[in-house]
Amino acid sequence: CAVKAAHVLSEIAKNEEMKIPCIEADLVLTLIPLLESTDQEMLLHAGRAIGRICYDNRSLQEELVKVGVIPSLVRILTDYAESEPLVHVALLALYNLADLDSAKEALSMTKVAEQLVKQLRRAESHERLEIVFEVLQALAENDALKVQLVDAGVPEVLSEILLRLQGSSQAEDTCIVKAASDLIVSLLLGGKKGNITGQVHKESTSKTIVLILARHENSQGKDSLNSEFASLYFLLLSPARFCLSPDGNCLRLFQLGVIHQLLDLLEKHVRSGDTSVQQAALSALQSLAVPVVSKVQMLEEGIAERIEALLRSESPPAQFKLLGTLRTLADGQADAAELLGQDPLLLDRLVQWCSGSDHSGICGEANRLLASILHHNRSQEVVKAIQAAQGVKHLVSMTTSEHAAMQNEALNALAIASAIDLETLEESFKESQLVQSLHKLLRDDNTSPEVKYNSMGLLCRLLNSGDLRQEIEEDKIKDTLEQLCSHSNADVVKGATTTLQVLRGET
Repeated sequence: CAVKAAHVLSEIAKNEEMKIPCIEADLVLTLIPLLESTDQEMLLHAGRAIGRICYDNRSLQEELVKVGVIPSLVRILTDYAESEPLVHVALLALYNLADLDSAKEALSMTKVAEQLVKQLRRAESHERLEIVFEVLQALAENDALKVQLVDAGVPEVLSEILLRLQGSSQAEDTCIVKAASDLIVSLLLGGKKGNITGQVHKESTSKTIVLILARHENSQGKDSLNSEFASLYFLLLSPARFCLSPDGNCLRLFQLGVIHQLLDLLEKHVRSGDTSVQQAALSALQSLAVPVVSKVQMLEEGIAERIEALLRSESPPAQFKLLGTLRTLADGQADAAELLGQDPLLLDRLVQWCSGSDHSGICGEANRLLASILHHNRSQEVVKAIQAAQGVKHLVSMTTSEHAAMQNEALNALAIASAIDLETLEESFKESQLVQSLHKLLRDDNTSPEVKYNSMGLLCRLLNSGDLRQEIEEDKIKDTLEQLCSHSNADVVKGATTTLQVLRGET
């Protein structure tokens, strides 16, 4: 009798005019307990009746969530996953409720993500895929649910669907491919704070993202690249999120012309001042510059010159990221360091930022780029160019930075430059009182052991100059070195012993 009553109500509720009497009679609250039934026919008719009565009625939908309909719907998906009619009713209900914040919060307390993955795998019709996609897209707006969906493997299943339908010319397949691509982008890109959520471990997902990017370029053209797709490049190139080495992805993206698209995008949005797009594109660009294979490719394609041109931007965030990208490009690459170190316009700009930038981050990054160029360079011409641009004094100042990492970068860079061409640097070292600065570092108990060790390494290089040797002797650094021979750190002791031997002419 109850089953028949539920059936009759589900049919009555098809009529728009009959919904109001059903609502006034509180039939919805009467029907909800029936969703706990184990009778599949009862579940089907009660679910349809509730769905039809509450359709497009926000206050009733909120009431449904409040009285606990969400766990019942997830239970139906879990217990009756192979019953097409019941699954359809449950999915329709979730689709209608998923826009509500209260429903998303309730769903985050369930295992709905696992059940949606099952339904994605089972879906055989375009209609079923579309409704699951709609539910997933709504849930992906919630950061907690987004993490659950990624952890449950939704991107991997979507990847399998994309790879299966790749190349199909049927209109329905094309719609599915577009929806799945958009959903992957939505899931893998960040939440409200722009952080990328979840970890992606399968090579298939990596390959699929490349396919999405290729499809986007082929169908939209170069000018359509936006912040979402720039962020997707960044995701694809992030080694922390893929077991697959990013080197192969880099090569594929170069083949797609992505690097020049990103630079086109930057040139456009640096002018317009759109910082969100700038940040996404710059992050992707910096990731592209990490693998050695990419550094070589970027140099061959003239990327360094284009990035240098972008440094004319007056946007501090863009300048900061661009400087970091050039530093990444120079890391371990003598060719890149030599190219950058012989560009007078770039060097002049760097020196300006080192001395006059109102943005401390840019000042620090400019110093670090100068140090990186000297460190990885092997050419006298670069040493001469940096000296001519008056960049050496800034690196000497960098040795007294409050950050030990920056101190070590400056010390190592100056030591390498001194080994290449001490004669060119000698006068600047004297004017900037480098010897005195190094002595202060050695005497200071707060100086880290690594900084002390690198300071002594640089002193050994300076002893090859007669004038600088005289300064070292006059400043009585020998006494400090003798004290450091009993230092608690073994590397400092080793450095002090070696430097004393060089000072005494024993080596």
